[in-house]
Amino acid sequence: MPTAFEQTLTAIDALHAQDPRQTTLADGTTLPQELAYAQRMSHWLDPLQSNPNELLRLAVRAQHLQRWLVPRSDYPEGRIGYLSWRRDQSERAGNTTAQLMRDAGYSVADAERTATIIRKKGLGRDADVQTLEDCACLVFLENYFADFSRKIDQQHMVRIVQKTWGKMSPQAHTLALALPMNEPCAALVKEALGDA
Repeated sequence: MPTAFEQTLTAIDALHAQDPRQTTLADGTTLPQELAYAQRMSHWLDPLQSNPNELLRLAVRAQHLQRWLVPRSDYPEGRIGYLSWRRDQSERAGNTTAQLMRDAGYSVADAERTATIIRKKGLGRDADVQTLEDCACLVFLENYFADFSRKIDQQHMVRIVQKTWGKMSPQAHTLALALPMNEPCAALVKEALGDA
């Protein structure tokens, strides 16, 4: 009989696996985009916390739960539209994860705590929320930064790196600086941190 944690994790990954968009991994295999993202998030959790609790592990795994269902293009252009989309996505992911947890036998309090982490309530004050944010920033820098930087002008990218850096803990800064980066990305980071 699977534990409540195992049951919830399986249910989260089953939803991730429904993402119709595919991504190619470094080894040439393909995975649904959000399943790949979720696995990358979980990968960064152990270097950030030596013994993460179950609720944090589930929150990290579910941060982008079913994100493809509500595309960014459904919201207005610009920062306000982006922030509204991101807020609604985290609210939905938190609610869905909490329901999966209750279905698996978790208490209402544990389910709501996990949803709160996913919604990033208390960033800068809550250690679990900070860890989730650190995972997200490291996943971005390791897997999406290079492609993203080719689509955005340099000064805008410098500001994005500065904002990303500002949300990260000192421990995540150390891990980020150890990431292998191509020369243009490394130059962007250097410029961003020099101007920060």
